[in-house]
Amino acid sequence: MRKLITFLLALLGLNATTACSENFASVGVDEFDSQIANPDVQLLDVRSEKEYADGHIKNAILIDINDSSFVNQAKAKLDTARTVAIYCRSGRRSAKAASVLTEAGFNVVNLKGGIEAWKKAGKQVIIGETDDVFTTSRGFRITITPLIHATLRIDAQDLHIIVDPVTRLGDRVVDYSNTPESDFIFVTHEHGDHFDPALIKQLRVDNTTIVTNQRCASQLGFGTVMANGDSILPGPLLAVKAIPAYNTTEGHLQFHPQGRDNGYLLNLDGLRIYIAGDTENIPEMANLGPVDIAFLPCNQPYTMTPDQLVKAAKTIQPKVLFPYHFGKTDLTGIAERLKGVDVRIRKQFE
Repeated sequence: MRKLITFLLALLGLNATTACSENFASVGVDEFDSQIANPDVQLLDVRSEKEYADGHIKNAILIDINDSSFVNQAKAKLDTARTVAIYCRSGRRSAKAASVLTEAGFNVVNLKGGIEAWKKAGKQVIIGETDDVFTTSRGFRITITPLIHATLRIDAQDLHIIVDPVTRLGDRVVDYSNTPESDFIFVTHEHGDHFDPALIKQLRVDNTTIVTNQRCASQLGFGTVMANGDSILPGPLLAVKAIPAYNTTEGHLQFHPQGRDNGYLLNLDGLRIYIAGDTENIPEMANLGPVDIAFLPCNQPYTMTPDQLVKAAKTIQPKVLFPYHFGKTDLTGIAERLKGVDVRIRKQFE
């Protein structure tokens, strides 16, 4: 009889030892939620890409347990020195993955009942457009989260970036209480919808690098200053170039004079992200080189008209375009005019 049980367990991908006792911790929803509130805990979703897109827990890294390279991907993307909080749909696949990862040297916490239990408890689930997830050629997952107007967050494994952080615009308020500690804060220029000195001082920790132009650095009293055209290599995964950002239309030149403000071209583990700042479709855009993701503003008289945005996008030819900083500008028809470009309009960028 024992041989029969062992044989049946083997068919299920288990063994007698793991059937009798788990080699990892399984916790309920509230304890799991408490665990992942700790920024040192890595959150892992082991379902399929479709399941992930249909709804996932915010900031979860996706590695499908049914992928033959699961363990190798985990070792490449996760830190064995930090706890991994893991979930699937109902808890069965995550239990299998948790056992495998524990044997590979990880400390793992598994969610009982999976994301179904999470949703039943009324916890937040991210669906589709709220998070935009990209994968580099080496398999690193990069999540871009629009926050408000021109403020966005970029999370790449253990690297956390915020661009133009502000707290309030009109009656809209951003809560930064659950934001991971920022490794980099990029500021394009001094206008209040891009530059919030009090918030920057609040978000800044010992290892935060503030990258900005001279005007903002002077107001802050600190910061790494980049002038138009400057390049820096601030980390092993990140290279940055400051791109000019300015107005070209007569009568609008005073809003963003040439030479003062920055856009930024980030090379993040090979993924090239252009964050234009407040600018019109300037000639320098023709010299950016390949761009994977572009953030282009669209609200004249301060930045571009829809026609200018389309012209700029045709010059840059990004794979993915996020119109941002668009306020009440009507973006109808933009996607149809940019065939071959994945245009993503996010309401947070109003």
